[in-house]
This record gives sequence, structure tokens and C-alpha cells, in this order.
Amino acid sequence: MGLPRFHTSVVRCASLAVDHWLVFDWFKLIPHDCYKPITNDQRRGYMLVLATFVDLYNIGYFVSTTNIKDTRLWYNFKQLWSNRTMSDDKSNMVTCTAPVNIAVIKYWGKRNEELILPINSSLSVTLHQDQLKTTTTVATNRSFEEDRIWLNGKEEDISHPRLQSCLREIRRLARKRRNDTHQSFDVAGLSQKVHICSINNFPTAAGLASSAAGFACLVYTLARVFGVEGELSAIARQGSGSACRSMYGGFVQWIQGERDDGKDSLAQQVEPESHWPELRILVLVVSADRKPIGSTSGMQTSVKTSALLKHRAEGVVPKRMGDMIEAVCQKDFTTFAELTMKDSNQFHATCLDTYPPIFYLNSVSQQIINVVHRYNRHYGETRVAYTFDAGPNAVIFTLEQHFSEFVQVVQHFFPSEINGGKFIKGLPVDDANLSEGLKQDIGLEPMPDRISYIISTKAGPGPCVVEDHSQHLLGSDGMPKKIL
Repeated sequence: MGLPRFHTSVVRCASLAVDHWLVFDWFKLIPHDCYKPITNDQRRGYMLVLATFVDLYNIGYFVSTTNIKDTRLWYNFKQLWSNRTMSDDKSNMVTCTAPVNIAVIKYWGKRNEELILPINSSLSVTLHQDQLKTTTTVATNRSFEEDRIWLNGKEEDISHPRLQSCLREIRRLARKRRNDTHQSFDVAGLSQKVHICSINNFPTAAGLASSAAGFACLVYTLARVFGVEGELSAIARQGSGSACRSMYGGFVQWIQGERDDGKDSLAQQVEPESHWPELRILVLVVSADRKPIGSTSGMQTSVKTSALLKHRAEGVVPKRMGDMIEAVCQKDFTTFAELTMKDSNQFHATCLDTYPPIFYLNSVSQQIINVVHRYNRHYGETRVAYTFDAGPNAVIFTLEQHFSEFVQVVQHFFPSEINGGKFIKGLPVDDANLSEGLKQDIGLEPMPDRISYIISTKAGPGPCVVEDHSQHLLGSDGMPKKIL
């Protein structure tokens, strides 16, 4: 329900009138039952009227002979104002979660560093938040002295340009919304500082798109706190390019765009997570260590030095994007799998073509690639695909009917004596027997304890609000809870 119908007229009249009796006549138009329980939007409307009323009274627009302080109207407005003031002492706190996404057509290289505009479009699969997610709590309170942020239990510098870009843009949109709806006081806490606390349930900075989930979650949560609605992927993009794709579930494309201001460089859902229920995903965590060369610096060097990168962006990716979207829509696993592997290979070839070269894969990554190709060759069809982002960890795509067997293949050729029963996390995996012929055709020496663990998952939804307030990462004082 919107603001009361008298809202605009009262504000216009109260702000322009020089005759206090005219103002008072307009106030009498407010229905007497407006003091019953009301919606938040209605309450904001009444508060706006009250704020104007109080300002006019304080500067002497009303004469004492009106005995206005003794009226029922004045009493009820004082009660509303008191409630408003009391509510300002409480924190406005929201907690949300956002997913990891894994690109099957890679983003690598920017045409604008400040706005984070890519040199090519990309496409990703959003992973399910039951296994991989970022959780973020944002609180505003007038007692906060400065904006602060904690990531995985450690306070970080909130003056980082990308964090500031997201905060600035959300506050700008909130301010615009306030002005467009003629709200005269700080209903969204725009004058208040924010405290932000965020945690990942997966390795940070190890090639598992932690920054994408993190910035998507930040923007989504800030938007809920400040009442910002509509298209948010362009804001998330300014934090981390691939974060725009984590604003949606399922299969998502990030459109390159042509405009210099980046307003057409947005994420768009191709298909929802329910589109391809048979698709299964494995994350093979080879290393949880921070990668030696970050994605941002790696991209900058590639743009400057790699001739292959320019050929890829202009001559390969446009057609590959069309083919991949069609494969997803048609649930054509063979085409999807082959395009995924080819694009991963070309991305890492671009890294090698960079000068000096960038090495994100290691010997375990290379062995995983060998296992996948030999497994597919044994069956004479493409049953499994791999992709690697900027790190050594593999993401495996397969269909449900082949899922359990390939997990057993991974366990056979990468046995774990360390994690034991905790080697596989996430969705349950049925037992499967491997034939001697399959083992012989793959024919590789096992590499014990080289994969730390496996995450079993599937495509999942985009960001969501956590309704259980006990899950807030910040306490009532606005500080991180000790469980962090």
C-alpha cells in the first residue's frame, strides 16, 4: 500500500503556505483512524507531515490562541514522533546470503578498469548455496561513528575503492528514492554509518569466485537495508566483475555492453536453476591457499601483453557464447561439456601467452584433466567436463547417471588418507563399482592426498534474505559476534 492520498497535498501546502490557518485546515484532512496500526509506508507519510508541522510550530507559524498543544491531533502526533525517535536508537539490521558462480565461458580482461567493463561477454552456472555461499550482515545505527567491515573474522579497510563504489552507488539510489517519494527525514538511515560483517564457507581467494559471492552479497544486503530495488548487477559489477553473475540463480550471462558508461554491461539470467535438474557439479579442492597472482593484476598484464587474448575476445567468444546459450537451453550436455573444456583451456593458454606467463594450474590440475579425457575416451562419448578459474581447483560437470561413478574415479586416482569420511562434502553420493577395464584405460598412477576434499553440489538460486534473526553475524551492539 502506498503513501496516504493526502500526503502530497499536505506537504505542498505545508511547505509553501504562509498562512498558518491554511496549513491547519490541511492537517484536519487527515482521517481520525490514521492512528491505528499502519504500514511502514503510511507511517513514513505521517512522519513527514509531523516533521513539517513541528518545524512550522517551532518557528512561530502558529499563534498561542489556537491552543494547538491541547488538541487530540497534537497529542497523537507527539506520540508518533516519540515512537519515531525511539526507533532511531535501534539498529536496522539485515542478513543475506549469495552464491558462488563458475564461468563456463570465461571473463578475462577489462576495457575499463574503473567501471569494470569486460572485453568479452561470459556465461556461468550459479552453484547451490547449501554447499557454497557468502553470508553478510549489514547494520545501520546513528551511534556508529564510522563505516566498518569485517571479512571472515578480521576487520578490513573499508576505504578500498571497490567497496566504496558499491556503498556510494547504493546510497545514491537510496537518496534518489527518498527524494522521488518526498520523504523529508532519514527513514533509510542514509545519514547513519554502516557496520558490515561477511563470512565465506569456502576457501577465499583460491579460485572459487569468493570475491564474486562476496560483492554480490554485499550489494544485495545493502540494497535491502537502504530500500533500494530494481537492477543491482551493475552495482555488484563495480565491486568484482563476476559478482554481477552471482546476482541470479541458474545459468547467467554477463553481457559485455558497448556503452562507455557501462549501463548496458549487465547480468541476465539465461535459465533458472530448475531448468536442468540432472546436471551435477563437483568442486575438487586442490588447494585452499591464496593464489600467487590475483585476477585483477593478471588481467591487466594479459590485456597489455597477450595477442591471444584479443583474438579470443573478438574472434572466438562471440560465437561461443551463442553456442553455449543454445546448449544450455536445449540441455545438450555434449556441446555444453566440450565448449566448457575448450574455453577453460583457451583461458589458461591466454595466461601462458601473457608476458611474463601466469601459471594457475599445477600438476594435480593437469592430472585431473587427463583423467577426464581418458574417462570420456573409454566410453566413446563426453560424459564429464572440467573447468578451472584462476586457480588450481577443478569444477567438474556431469549428469546424474554418471555422477557416482566419476566420484569413485576421483577417489581411486586421488585417494585421501587424511580426510577419510570427510573427503566428500555436500550432496550425498551413492557407491559405485569401477570396472578393471575403466581403471586400465585411464591408466594413471594414483596421487594420494593431492585433493583436499570434494564438494558435491548442483545449480542453485541467487541471493536471498535470511529471515532468522539469530543468524545475524553482528550483535545488538553492531560488533561481530564472538562465534566468528
